[in-house]
Amino acid sequence: MADNFLERHHEEYEERKRAWLRNKKHMPKLKRTIEKPEDESL
Repeated sequence: MADNFLERHHEEYEERKRAWLRNKKHMPKLKRTIEKPEDESL
């Protein structure tokens, strides 16, 4: 096995995590509403 295998994979994971968090901040938040029927007896 290569030297520093775990360290390298952990660094790659941290970089992917940083990129995901950066993109997450720019995503619009979805607001979902439940549509109620006009006739409440249904």
